[in-house]
Amino acid sequence: MGQRDLVTNKCLSDAERYADLINAVVFNGEQRLHSEELQEVDSKSVISGWLYKYGYKGWQLYRDVVKKVAFGANFAVVGVENQDEVHYLMPLRSMAYDLAEYEKQASKIGKLIRKKKNITSAEFLSHYGKQDRLHPCVTIVLFYGKDWDGSKELYDLIDFTDIPEEMKGYVNNYKVHIVNVSKWENVERFKTDLKQIFGFLRCANDKEKIKELTDNDPEFQSLDEEAYDMLAEYAASSVLKRLKKKYCKGGKVNMCKGLQDWAAEERLVGMEQGIEAFVQDKLEDGKSKEEIVSKLILRFQLDDVKANNYYQKYGVR
Repeated sequence: MGQRDLVTNKCLSDAERYADLINAVVFNGEQRLHSEELQEVDSKSVISGWLYKYGYKGWQLYRDVVKKVAFGANFAVVGVENQDEVHYLMPLRSMAYDLAEYEKQASKIGKLIRKKKNITSAEFLSHYGKQDRLHPCVTIVLFYGKDWDGSKELYDLIDFTDIPEEMKGYVNNYKVHIVNVSKWENVERFKTDLKQIFGFLRCANDKEKIKELTDNDPEFQSLDEEAYDMLAEYAASSVLKRLKKKYCKGGKVNMCKGLQDWAAEERLVGMEQGIEAFVQDKLEDGKSKEEIVSKLILRFQLDDVKANNYYQKYGVR
């Protein structure tokens, strides 16, 4: 597991963020779930049982993040998978995750069935009772790339050329729930700092929009460290990682101040590059150093301190 996976899983494993994510994606922002209604689940699943007999011995699947979500007396198992790149077999992969979870549940029921005193032949065969039920399983895929051009359902992976429509109706489909983070329009649905994470990643390549976003949202002045780390990883910015060292205090990062200083640094670097290009151009034109420095001061409106630095640099005076 890479650094990005570790950072992301740590951030999303937080119960409040996880509930917030489900509320935003599944329930359109309605506050149906709360953090206390979530339970931890082992992220490792092993497909066994009847699949075990057919060569899948030791097939272990590791979810990125998974939790039990309570609904009254029942619960669902909700897993979240993080994808930097398009996975062209995602329907098959998601189906395998869900299958592993259902198989895990069925295995537990099977153990109880075998302990029964009066077991029927059907229960013995199935390791499952007529009245038994599995808990629903949901997989949400968070995609951090630009465009998902892969399959969104099992049918997309299957070649139905010349297959009769009647036959196609007997082939079960399986759909994948893709959330494109960089194009998520409904950041207002979030009630935690996922709002800042999703909002920032939407405009990570547009400095003007980033400035507008961070200037207008006071939460960026004290962003939780875990949220900042995830944001920095997916923004793929070494600058953000560097700024954290200076502006992180007590587990909070003043992102607004950091970005302001970063912008000032970039302006300074840009000016220095402009000055170097200006000087080189004038030297090639045969201008004297005294004339170049004089024009330099006027062109870039240098103060006395900076002007004196260039006088010394070019040996003028």
